[in-house]
Amino acid sequence: MLAVDAGNSKTDVAVIAPDGEVLGAARGGGFQPPTVGVAAAVDGLAEVVRQAFAEAGARVGAGAGVGVEAGVEAGVGSVDHVSACLANADFPVEEERLAAELRTRAWGTTVEVRNDTFAILRAGVAEPRGVAVVCGAGVNCVGMRPDGRTARFPALGRISGDWGGGWGLAEEAMWHAARAEDGRGGPTALTDTLPAHFGLDCMYALIQALHLEDIPAARRHELTPVLFATADAGDPVARALVDRMAEEVVAMATVALTRLDLLGEETPVLLGGGVLAARHSLLDGRVRAALAAAAPKAVPRVVTAAPVLGAALLGLDRVGAPKVAHARVRAHYERGCPSLR
Repeated sequence: MLAVDAGNSKTDVAVIAPDGEVLGAARGGGFQPPTVGVAAAVDGLAEVVRQAFAEAGARVGAGAGVGVEAGVEAGVGSVDHVSACLANADFPVEEERLAAELRTRAWGTTVEVRNDTFAILRAGVAEPRGVAVVCGAGVNCVGMRPDGRTARFPALGRISGDWGGGWGLAEEAMWHAARAEDGRGGPTALTDTLPAHFGLDCMYALIQALHLEDIPAARRHELTPVLFATADAGDPVARALVDRMAEEVVAMATVALTRLDLLGEETPVLLGGGVLAARHSLLDGRVRAALAAAAPKAVPRVVTAAPVLGAALLGLDRVGAPKVAHARVRAHYERGCPSLR
């Protein structure tokens, strides 16, 4: 099996034997079909897949591992199944288009594509049952049951009703700080802490630096930890933003649990992505308290396992692999081995 987890910023690929042994692995850059197109995005996966097949072929040739065709030598190969969890696969029609493109590469006999949030969910549970909320650059939520039922959101930003995530929090913090400095809004310590992060003395200077790209736009995400630190120091405006982020996380989780008829059952709720995995004390506490009130039987847990583990487990689910195979691949990644290199 070929397991692929392709996020906005990085891609992990692994070749998995039927017994769960990781035969080959490789890492590459981000996966962004909305920016470059579906075919070009999958082209970008090809080199990472080639490296993983090459490593698997070398190990098979050396007598290690089982179940991978001899054709994986020189980085060209085929497996029984491709389990791909991909960023920007937000609608079923997008999953279908990406799956069709992957089939043209003949990397596997069968192909299944899911949104990459499903990889985070599956990595954190012993069976395909639960809900995951991911708060990274943006925010997303999915849920699944062993019978195949799923719950999901478009997760396209404000046009699909979303609020928050790292980028959204940074933007909201900037909005409040700018208005506080020029008098349109009430006071907040963010007027000092945000520009100070970049060595500047006022919001006007920070706004100008971002507008003129003296500070690259990609560095805006650095303001999210500043927001949390300002909230921890007691600033009411910053704390209100953290509270609202917690409310959004719990709202998504509760809706997903309800859709799957899991609200009344003890169910894991996985918290993932950079913002939630960082376990900022204020946000983490607010999420857990609000979730306990809205869904008393939910069991919140932070997921730190590599998402490619989730893609591998979903693939093993699909091919009906024995539990020992699931345990073996999980043990590999929980030892902190994203790659054999």
